[in-house]
Amino acid sequence: MEPWDKEISVNKHDGRDTGEVRFDDPWYDALAFGWGETDGTGELTPAVPAARQPQEETSDRAAADVYLEVQRSAAFQEVRSRYRKFVVPAFVSFFLWYVAYVVTATTATEFMATPVAGSVNVAMLAGLGQFLSTFLLTWAYARHARLRRDRAALQLRWDTQELTRGARGGAA
Repeated sequence: MEPWDKEISVNKHDGRDTGEVRFDDPWYDALAFGWGETDGTGELTPAVPAARQPQEETSDRAAADVYLEVQRSAAFQEVRSRYRKFVVPAFVSFFLWYVAYVVTATTATEFMATPVAGSVNVAMLAGLGQFLSTFLLTWAYARHARLRRDRAALQLRWDTQELTRGARGGAA
């Protein structure tokens, strides 16, 4: 048998037609089932089910009032204040450090090319300093959030969920 005959024999198909999809096939895409098919009455089934069931307008308004009440609360304002007290100075200082690095690298090339140790120059140290300051800022932000805001924010979230559940008539 020639080598090309083996290739042809592999491409031959024996058995049932594999192009037909069986509904009892475990690999059948169940999420796509029903798209463009009839619902038994001759009408097409909707392709995407509704995301929300219509609710009465008063419960939505009551839930919105709960969120506004929480937003105006002293606890929420304290969490936002703690967030701003960290983020604004951190952003300003990091942005100024980044702009100083870029401006110095483009305008003071002789200074940036000054060797520090062997082939390591000021530009390489400043570039590595950018990476280091990014990691330090990320660590400081996560630590600040964990120590100063997370517990209060979780308590606010819990209170908001409880108030919303009560406003919608659920079990409180």
